Amino acid sequence: MSHAIQDAFSNGHSEIRIEREGKEYQLHVNRIESNGTVIGAVVLAFDITEEAFAERNRREFTANVSHELKTPLQSIMGSAELMENGLVKPEDMARFVGHIRTEAGRLVTLIDDIIRLSQLDEGCDMPFENVDLYEVATDVAAGLADIAAIKDIEIAVTGETVRIKSVRRLLTEIIFNLCDNAVKYNKDGGMVEVSVSREENQAVISVKDSGIGIPAEHQARIFERFYRVDKSRSKESGGTGLGLSIVKHAVQYLNGQIDLQSSPGEGTIIQIFLQEDKNDVMQIS
Repeated sequence: MSHAIQDAFSNGHSEIRIEREGKEYQLHVNRIESNGTVIGAVVLAFDITEEAFAERNRREFTANVSHELKTPLQSIMGSAELMENGLVKPEDMARFVGHIRTEAGRLVTLIDDIIRLSQLDEGCDMPFENVDLYEVATDVAAGLADIAAIKDIEIAVTGETVRIKSVRRLLTEIIFNLCDNAVKYNKDGGMVEVSVSREENQAVISVKDSGIGIPAEHQARIFERFYRVDKSRSKESGGTGLGLSIVKHAVQYLNGQIDLQSSPGEGTIIQIFLQEDKNDVMQIS
């Protein structure tokens, strides 16, 4: 700070950023003169904590996107170059083509997830309608059945029919990403339980798995973009690192809340709480 004041005395103006008690401030120091004599300096302090946080997130997100896009593209280009130069044996051609297809699919999924996050960030208007949460959960479970069967994992849907006025697409993405993660990070022969219920004026979606669990030190960050608890395992599972971030932003868009309970080796339970409008909600037994 003293250095900034000295700069202001010499040059008339200086700027500096400082951090105090978890806040970030931009200080503007201006020299004060009277009759050609420097008599002091005035300091203006601006709280830029939110702006600085957003800027760091933007830079980190850009860097992560660049890395995530570059990795499969390099793999695709490497395989294509070997094929173009005739360095792939005919009997290996199908394997290389399959590899290119897999990496291209990974790129498409990543780009789709980035677009979805961008739409949620911008708060794009989405149509609200009466949605049966139990029906959505059942459809998602059926869509993931083949993938789950590879690891001998059963996806069970329980609960009751709960209708809520909401955005069907976001509810589908929330349940899909939670179940997809529960399958990817589960044990062979494990279980994923999806339940739909009502608690007072809230609709509750719960996804419970018998998987590897999440250490306590990672739980506060798993909804961050591209954050991975185990990077090597995530690479094997083929995830983009954006699924839970989409869940978080979709729940925020719907003015809901998320609760996480997990212990290493004991699985994870994630609950989504959504407020119901009694004028728009109907329960059918």
